[in-house]
Amino acid sequence: MRFFVATLLATASFLAPVAGFAESADVEATIKKVDEKNFSITLDDGKSYQAPQDFDFTGLKAGVKVVVFYTEVDGKRVINDLDIVQ
Repeated sequence: MRFFVATLLATASFLAPVAGFAESADVEATIKKVDEKNFSITLDDGKSYQAPQDFDFTGLKAGVKVVVFYTEVDGKRVINDLDIVQ
């Protein structure tokens, strides 16, 4: 029984960091470039964020401060949500 519990705990501690990669993150920055054709936004942090196909770019332009909620998928930052900071 102890061996089973020890094995289970070891497995859980090994797999715990993997769960962190799927979590959403956020960043607050100013838009540097909006590329509606390629569905992407570049922020003043130098990073590019990919928008989904049905993303609404209304009100987004260079100089607008935003909070971007994203998830990294295959090395790309995919936007989950975006809020304009007033």
